[in-house]
Amino acid sequence: MPTPIATAVPVTHAGILGLGVYRPRRVVPNAEIVDAIESSDEWIKTRSGIAARHWAEPDETIVSMSVAAARDALTASGVSADQIDAVVLATSSQMVLGPSAGAVVATELGMHDTAAFDISAGCAGFCYALADAANLVRSGQARQVLVIGVERLSDLLDTTDRGCAFIFADGAGAVVVGPAEQEGIGPVAWGSDGARTSAIKQDKDFLEYFAEVAAAEASGGTSQRPYIRMNGTEVFRWAVTFLEKACRDALDHAGLTADDLDAFVPHQANIRITDALVRTLGLPDTVAVARDIIETGNTSAASIPMAMEQLVRSGAANPGDTALLLGFGAGLAYAGQVVHLPPIA
Repeated sequence: MPTPIATAVPVTHAGILGLGVYRPRRVVPNAEIVDAIESSDEWIKTRSGIAARHWAEPDETIVSMSVAAARDALTASGVSADQIDAVVLATSSQMVLGPSAGAVVATELGMHDTAAFDISAGCAGFCYALADAANLVRSGQARQVLVIGVERLSDLLDTTDRGCAFIFADGAGAVVVGPAEQEGIGPVAWGSDGARTSAIKQDKDFLEYFAEVAAAEASGGTSQRPYIRMNGTEVFRWAVTFLEKACRDALDHAGLTADDLDAFVPHQANIRITDALVRTLGLPDTVAVARDIIETGNTSAASIPMAMEQLVRSGAANPGDTALLLGFGAGLAYAGQVVHLPPIA
């Protein structure tokens, strides 16, 4: 018979122990970008709900923003950096292929020999990472896991693109996931549709770009760097027709209904999508709904933790409240789960 393999001791429940965020210093109101896209403040607010967004300064990097958010999450959770067994970082705007941002962040936080890796799942990335972290804790593979969602999407913006320039923004959010006396992170409802990659994508890969640069240098011409592009109409239609099922699946997995919720924290993609989901799900008026997009914009993988923090900081929701999270975007991918909201620093 084969020799038995020892297994880690499983933990029954996992929860979010603490939350921290980092919002870049520079606030960019609509008035600052409307001329370049031949638009208006009223048009942007009507189309998206956005009044302002944060764009990172040169010293506010993927790593530095992640470290700042992580430190606050550790403080809120009462967990020290040397108690973290793994770092799971979600981003779509890290401009190098390696090393992983997660590994660098772990070292910056003073961690040693800590497992760390990145996840690329677009705007669903944080919820993907949260599901992975919860499963690591429940399986006994890790005691505490640091989960980070972070973006510098301003690096990928064509500031003259009427479809994207007013939407995307920068920031970071982090949570500590660890053992809990009762379940604090419900089973994930997730999926993807690679047939819809054209809806949100980088308009050229870097091999194409390098070839264009070489050709331009040889001919004395010019080349255009890669940018993020989005078909807003396609994304909106997919979101308002498909995501009701994703929300209801997450609620079903947790054994709850919309009436059991205290808060709803969807990805901050567009306030019209949020409002449509609230109506479709029939959420009671007592449910606090995250609308952080108004002052923060669409920060992709950082969106949900930043929106959770805004709800708690404003007093609209409280630590321990039952909240439905839903991330969705590039892929097209989605992921959602019911959680108990954590304390903030």
